[in-house]
Amino acid sequence: MIEVNNVAFTYPHTKKQIFSNYSIVFERNEITAVTGNNGAGKTTLSKLLVGILRPDAGSIVIDGADIGRMDLCAIGKKVGYVFQNPDRQLFNDTVYNEVAFGLYIMKLPNDEIEQKASHYLSLFGLTQYRDAFPGKLSHGEKQRLALAAVLALGADYLVLDEPTTGLDIRRQRELGNLLENLRSGHGCGIILITHSNEFSSCYASKRVVIAQ
Repeated sequence: MIEVNNVAFTYPHTKKQIFSNYSIVFERNEITAVTGNNGAGKTTLSKLLVGILRPDAGSIVIDGADIGRMDLCAIGKKVGYVFQNPDRQLFNDTVYNEVAFGLYIMKLPNDEIEQKASHYLSLFGLTQYRDAFPGKLSHGEKQRLALAAVLALGADYLVLDEPTTGLDIRRQRELGNLLENLRSGHGCGIILITHSNEFSSCYASKRVVIAQ
């Protein structure tokens, strides 16, 4: 589980306090929707969960390990983060290399990299785009590619920032079904930062509202 314990956070350049003594728990095998008005702190919470931001006080503990003692690479192996705009995190020359990149960084054997990358391309319906340039994919395909690259690293938790942005109803349904399969088949804990009450009501088992 991810435990947020009495966390406080203030942006140093604006002096705006976002959280004060805030606590919440996110479980594996659960899809949690985090909602709230603009500026309430949803994206700030997501960045705290993945170590991009660090709390001023309190702690965030992932499966018993305090992320205050972990670097970004170690946190990324436990918690994957998918940006609202997947273009912000896709940078390789082919779809295959996008998924394999983190595995090369981990210095896995080449045959294991091939097996893992091919598995996640298949899981996300991207095998036919293996040699394609990621920038040529549709928004939904880019989103699936970002998910594949994150999950290939073995992340137990996923944080998705506004994952339905730019997706039509059919693609939203496909995304929701995919997330449910990841929850039930892979035991992922999934945290949705979202404004979409309709999507969250369909697929989230728990809903958290962050109030200003």
